[in-house]
Amino acid sequence: MKYIDEFRQQDLAKKLSQSIHKEADSSRRYNLMEFCGGHTHAIFRYGVQDLMPDNVKFVHGPGCPVCVLPIGRIDNAIQLAQDHNVILCTYGDMLRVPASGRKSLLKIKAEGADVRMVYSTQDALKIARENPDREVVFFAIGFETTTPPSAVAIKQAQAMGLKNFRVFCNHVLTPAAIQNILESPEVREIGSVSIDGFYGPSHVSSIIGSRPYEFFAEEFQRPVVIAGFEPLDVMQSTLMLIRQLNEGRHEVENEYTRVVSRDGNQKAQKLVAEIFELRRSFEWRGLGLVPYSALQIKKEYAEYDAEKHFNIETIQASDVKGCECPSILRGAKNPTDCKLFGTVCTPENPMGSCMVSSEGACAAYWSYGRFRHDQARNEPKSKKENNVPDKIRESVA
Repeated sequence: MKYIDEFRQQDLAKKLSQSIHKEADSSRRYNLMEFCGGHTHAIFRYGVQDLMPDNVKFVHGPGCPVCVLPIGRIDNAIQLAQDHNVILCTYGDMLRVPASGRKSLLKIKAEGADVRMVYSTQDALKIARENPDREVVFFAIGFETTTPPSAVAIKQAQAMGLKNFRVFCNHVLTPAAIQNILESPEVREIGSVSIDGFYGPSHVSSIIGSRPYEFFAEEFQRPVVIAGFEPLDVMQSTLMLIRQLNEGRHEVENEYTRVVSRDGNQKAQKLVAEIFELRRSFEWRGLGLVPYSALQIKKEYAEYDAEKHFNIETIQASDVKGCECPSILRGAKNPTDCKLFGTVCTPENPMGSCMVSSEGACAAYWSYGRFRHDQARNEPKSKKENNVPDKIRESVA
């Protein structure tokens, strides 16, 4: 398939791996954070980490929209479904995320609440049209990629005169989160989290472009390379980051040129700016309150804002005791550092959001057997290099 097969070629993977081994300075370490959960899964699925030198480390960031949503916001959604008798529409990943008291949207659905899984905002609008006597709330989550469809849904609801459609807005912003990580004590003061460079998110950047990353690349002197989702995308981006670090540069480069431009999708940006405005602060799981890191619906469209219509109040809630999702999301720990991982916490019985979401780091470790990575990393170097084509072949098969 065009634009996929070309980026999974075994011979190119081997050449890129050899170039990375050659150019990586053995006297230093390279700690590179992939912000996007799609990159995390690509790295694990294709065994990209095993194609890297031992001094090149991937640090997993908060780029999973389901994972970063705090428990309190899920509690709010549960209240909407139970106390206000609304039809709550949500994406599939949100159904199983644990809330307070080990509740979840899936559990309250089993108890009789009207919670429906949808694939798009258009499904939610259809449900609202078909149920004019019921309040329908779309549980909107995600980064800049999923924000334009929410804006379109509000515009369409207005055009169709729908009076029973609301949006519970939880859209968050990528650049603010990256800046928050770089300003955190763990990075700046304690030094327990070392981040030398970033892989810029793919789909998010197709909307906002590469320009928004230029500020913190310069301010915090960290290079950024916007990377595609395929294994060769990640490997080429790794090589570009290593070259920048070796040369003392801290620029924004775009590996994903087939999709991302410097200015992004200006039509989508204009639509989002018409419907939404910045919140003064918003809570992220693992990061706490992050200033100007999320969106809310403008007062001109307040009738479609579930928070205003139902007077939703902020709920403070804690993660399950022992769950390390917050630390994993800010790159301070790996999934295997969590005592719950693989014991009481599995995809069938998740304790935290990182194990639920298809983009979560814990789910990636589990799905692709990365909790056994220590054994692979300890293989002799010659054996590891000889296995390069096999790893790509096995992953694509």
